[in-house]
Amino acid sequence: GEREAGKGLEMRKLVLSGFLASEEIYINQLEALLLPMKPLKATATTSQPVLTLQQIETIFYKIQDIYEIHKEFYDSLCPKVQQWDSNVTMGHLFQKLASQLGVYKAFVDNYKIALETAEKCSQSNYQFQKISEELKVKGPKDSKESHTSVTMEALLYKPIDRVTRSTLVLHDLLKHTPADHPDYPLLQDALRISQNFLSSINEDIDPRRTAVTTPKGETRQLVKDGFLVELSEGSRKLRHVFLFTDVLLCAKLKKTAVGKHQQYDCKWYVPLADLVFPSPEESEHCPQVHVIPDHELEDMKMKISAIKSEVQKEKANKGQSRAIERLKKKMFENEFWLLLNSPAIPFRIHNRNGKSYLFLLSSDYERSEWREAIQKLQKKDLQAFVLSSVELQVLTGSCFKLRTVHNIPVTSNKDDDESPGLYGFLHVIVHSAKGFQQSANLYCTLEVDSFGYFVSKAKTRVFRDTTEPQWNEEFEIELEGSQSLRILCYEKCYDKTKLNKDNNEIVDKIMGKGQIQLDPQAVQTKNWHMDVIEMNGIKVEFSMKFTSRDMSLKRTPSKKQTGVFGVKISVVTKRERSKVPYIVRQCIEEVEKRGIEEVGIYRISGVATDIQALKAVFDANNKDILVMLSDMDINAIAGTLKLYFRELPEPLLTDRLYPAFMEGIALSDPAAKENCMMHLLRSLPDPNLITFLFLLEHLKRVAEKEPINKMSLHNLATVFGPTLLRPSEGESKAHLTLASDIWSHDVMAQVQVLLYYLQHPPISFTELKRNTLYFSTDV
Repeated sequence: GEREAGKGLEMRKLVLSGFLASEEIYINQLEALLLPMKPLKATATTSQPVLTLQQIETIFYKIQDIYEIHKEFYDSLCPKVQQWDSNVTMGHLFQKLASQLGVYKAFVDNYKIALETAEKCSQSNYQFQKISEELKVKGPKDSKESHTSVTMEALLYKPIDRVTRSTLVLHDLLKHTPADHPDYPLLQDALRISQNFLSSINEDIDPRRTAVTTPKGETRQLVKDGFLVELSEGSRKLRHVFLFTDVLLCAKLKKTAVGKHQQYDCKWYVPLADLVFPSPEESEHCPQVHVIPDHELEDMKMKISAIKSEVQKEKANKGQSRAIERLKKKMFENEFWLLLNSPAIPFRIHNRNGKSYLFLLSSDYERSEWREAIQKLQKKDLQAFVLSSVELQVLTGSCFKLRTVHNIPVTSNKDDDESPGLYGFLHVIVHSAKGFQQSANLYCTLEVDSFGYFVSKAKTRVFRDTTEPQWNEEFEIELEGSQSLRILCYEKCYDKTKLNKDNNEIVDKIMGKGQIQLDPQAVQTKNWHMDVIEMNGIKVEFSMKFTSRDMSLKRTPSKKQTGVFGVKISVVTKRERSKVPYIVRQCIEEVEKRGIEEVGIYRISGVATDIQALKAVFDANNKDILVMLSDMDINAIAGTLKLYFRELPEPLLTDRLYPAFMEGIALSDPAAKENCMMHLLRSLPDPNLITFLFLLEHLKRVAEKEPINKMSLHNLATVFGPTLLRPSEGESKAHLTLASDIWSHDVMAQVQVLLYYLQHPPISFTELKRNTLYFSTDV
């Protein structure tokens, strides 16, 4: 405790000394600004004034007061910091400083006029121009520099900067002040006042931000925004319309390159002071609206429904096939067409200065909402104005940050980012189903949403010719921010004539589908939780339990050192006299023999009971391993390999190097990154390195079949990255308290590390070892 207190005391002193040094510079800057004021005032009353008294008052408004406040503050704080110990209090000084912020408010309100006046005066008066271009600022007491020269414009901005700076210092001081210290409540109070003050002035400060304020200096707020269809030059265009306190702005999203920040392009704006709603008779001259016949709209709705069910069918063939992508694109285009062409209710906007605009809406309710919102704002006393091109740019730029409607309202755009979802492992047992009218060949698939969209994660075996299938299969599904579990029940179709032309997969019929929310409270119990999903008269029984990331993290070393699971890789390879553990070689060989074209290999989980059986056989070094492998479902074999790496007592890429891998992948210079990443591989123990390179080549071969198995390098990196890198229990203790967002950040970096090596040209063990000469630095 005492050491902590001592550290806090030391930190406060460091913060304050730094602040004092900058406070001294600030006082010198204010002094430099005040220096020409006296001689200017003296000439103001002569026959040849440089500036009038009025101009001097405007330009130097409140500078003297600000100077005095800070000089007093500095003179009181300086001796306290010089005689620093645990009894010194200085909160009252900061509190007093904060209570005098009213002077700054007056300064800020006048700031724009002060700048404009100074600029006008220096244009019309050469003497003043010379003065304002080079003001001499004294250097700090102990510095070699005696003076620096600064422009008046730059100095006038300093007070505004200073408020922000003091607020930051208060943050830092509070961080290192114990809550029971007498200064604590005073500093808190000072911070509260400063923050409120900052947020009140922030809008008015920067001349570049004037677009965000109305001509009367009030904040220009976004009141309502949304997508509307505009009839422009005879054709329908989708626009994003923004209603601000005093202006209606009509924009469209610019087409931008992928990864670039999206921007709006302003099509037109009307100040509300100039905006009128024409009465129907006045607007007769408006072009006649071309209405799409109802039957065309109905046809399109049918098309969209058909595509939706096709997407479901495609999903039934598990995997994100190109066909699904094509269908989704088609669906978006069709929904977009409907959005553009169904509205037919005219909503006209007229600018007093001549131009009229016409929107088409699909509901009268919506039209009255827009109209009422505008009329309510027009009750205020509004001014007409014209925005300069820079102001228009700033205002349009603010639309992107302020907008409340982010996506075009089509179902293919739905995204709900309410809760962060669950991270960890969901164990699901699919027991049985009943309620089928006639016997059929039945199976289920499980989907969860990860990264915002659903992917198929597991599939039961087909139960033949029954109305009451009993699957009783257990799956372990990794969740990445998931919120829902979906169960789909299919009838397997063995009829070759029903093959889908696109990708040769059989279209199985969905008998029913259902979804449940994964409620973090309900799911996070150690025990199994039994549930039923009802769909179209069918009931599917299942049980589930959830293990959070930090629980599933535990890499627990095996008690017995005879097996292979949970035993150090160096121990296993030494015992086997092999370079790569037998289990790794056998699983990879089997996957390459018959699983390399399996859709979702390594992503779709195998049946948990099968995986446990394989684990037992490998651990016992049973001679029937090969027979068992050749009979086993390929997803169970892939699952066994993943489990082996996950249960290593330390990750394959080691705990020792984990921080270095995280730093290496974050480097931005490609050459530095290459050096670092290769050096890290070199630093691995031989068994780890040889096994890693062996696995790397295998995963590259799997990804070569991506058109068939739908597993890209990125997909494989997502599955294996955390498994090969995630630190073991001791190492990750520090991380465990952190929530899923830190996890997802860590996991993303782990995925990036593996992806880096997967995308790298082939790496050979001997080449790596030969190059050690250049890299003698220790990691």
